[in-house]
Amino acid sequence: MRMLVFPALLYAAAASGVDLGGVKLDERASIAGTQLQLNGAGVRTRMLFDVYAVGLYLPRKTASAQEAIAMPGPKRLEIRMLRDVGSDQFAAALLERLHANTPEVELKAMQPRIRELTTIMNGMKHAKKGAAIALDWTGAAVQVSVDGHLAGKPIAGEDLYRALLRIWIGDKPGQAELKRALLGMK
Repeated sequence: MRMLVFPALLYAAAASGVDLGGVKLDERASIAGTQLQLNGAGVRTRMLFDVYAVGLYLPRKTASAQEAIAMPGPKRLEIRMLRDVGSDQFAAALLERLHANTPEVELKAMQPRIRELTTIMNGMKHAKKGAAIALDWTGAAVQVSVDGHLAGKPIAGEDLYRALLRIWIGDKPGQAELKRALLGMK
């Protein structure tokens, strides 16, 4: 009997997810028919305030930022807002970290697509406390969802998604502790 109960308890714990800052991130996600697992999760703080919880979902776990960025297949960055933030502030912070982690030549090549992404983000008006923002790589395009609803059109280019990942797990992340948490190295 113990042999049957123990695996069930392990499954229940794995399915329960991770609680960060009062929000729950699931252990698994599915994108374009691919099952992803939570690689790591943490809370972004700025000037002592918790801003959002974020989880990185990959096809398989890794503690290597380079491997996570280069890994083929769908991926997800799931952001759960812990406070209200204006969409202009949110988009500006993304752009700041994009510029810090992406060579200028690559930025220039992606500029039209970065504008598309910024337009989608600014279309939110506010990233309200409790909002769930997913930045997905579907295997074919970058797709933004807000509270489970698609926001804007898909944006082509895996190079753009890799640049987005570098915001959090690149060489110059906004918060080193958060990078370690996303890579499962707490």
